[in-house]
Amino acid sequence: MTALLDDPLDAAALLRAGALVAFATETVYGLGADARNGKAVAAIFEAKGRPHFNPLICHFPDAESAWAEVRADARARALAAAFWPGPLTLVLPRRADCRIDLLAGAGLDTLAVRVPAHEGALALLRAAATPIAAPSANRSGRVSPTSAAHVMQELSGRIAAILEGGECAVGVESTVLDLARGGAALLRPGGVPVEAIEAVIGPVGRPLPLHAGAAPTLRSPGMMLSHYAPSLPLRLEAQSVAPDEALLAFGAPLPGAALSYQLSEGRDLREAASRLFAGLRALDQPGLAGIAAMPVPGDGLGPAIRDRLARAAEPRK
Repeated sequence: MTALLDDPLDAAALLRAGALVAFATETVYGLGADARNGKAVAAIFEAKGRPHFNPLICHFPDAESAWAEVRADARARALAAAFWPGPLTLVLPRRADCRIDLLAGAGLDTLAVRVPAHEGALALLRAAATPIAAPSANRSGRVSPTSAAHVMQELSGRIAAILEGGECAVGVESTVLDLARGGAALLRPGGVPVEAIEAVIGPVGRPLPLHAGAAPTLRSPGMMLSHYAPSLPLRLEAQSVAPDEALLAFGAPLPGAALSYQLSEGRDLREAASRLFAGLRALDQPGLAGIAAMPVPGDGLGPAIRDRLARAAEPRK
C-alpha cells in the first residue's frame, strides 16, 4: 500500500530506511531513493521497469553538497550560481571518493546532479541528509507525472509513499548539460533554455535529431529514443484532426476532434510546458484512434516541448 504523506520528515525517515518515496520538484515528480544505498537504487529500476543502463539524476540540497561527489570546473560553478536551485542538470566527473552508488550513474565515470527549486523537495533533501537519486515517478517510457495523483496511477503498490507537493510548476524535466568531456553538450532540452545557458558559458553543442540513426549513448536520463509515451499513437505537427482523434491544442484549436486539451490558448510556452504531460494523460483514452499534436514553435521552452513530443511519438520497441 502506497501512503500519501504531507510531512517531509516522515518521507525522509522512509528514505533513510531504504524505501522508495516519490516527491514533487518544480519539473515533474521524482521517484527517490537514498543514492548511497545500492539496494534502494536498484529498487527504483525494478519499480519503474527501467533499463539498468539508463543513468539517474542525483538531487542535492545545495551546490556544495553536489561538489562533494563530482568535480566542478569554473563553468559548472557559474551555471550553478545562475540556475540552482532550478531545472538544470549537470553531468560531471565523479570524484575518486564519491559515495554515490555506481548503479545510480549506470556504472559510468560521471554523475548527473542538480539542486531542485521546490521547497518540499529541498526540505526532504535536508531532512534525509543524503543525496536522493530520482528519475521521474512513472513506469519506464510512460508519460511523466506532474501531480501526486499521476504517481498513484502509475506506481501505487510499488513504492512506499508519495510526498504531496502540489502541481509541478515547470512541467517538463530539467535541461541536461554534459560538461564532463571538455566541451559543453546539450543532452536533453528542458526547463532552462539553452540560450540562457550560452549567455553564461558560451556556445553549447546541440544533440543530433532523434531520427538521425541509432539512439545516442545514454550519458544521462531522458535520452531513450521512445519515451514519455501515451498508449495511443501520437501524430506531430498536425494541421487537421480526424473525428476519431484527440487533439493536443496550442493556440486556436483545430476543429473536429473527438476530445481536446488546450496547452495554451494564448500560445504561452511556459504554460504549455507546465500542462504538457497532464494533457497527454488526459487525451490517452480508450476508443480513440490516436492523438494529433498541433505545432509548437522552437524558441524558449519550445525545444523541450518538441523533444518530449518527438520521443512520445516514437514507436515502442
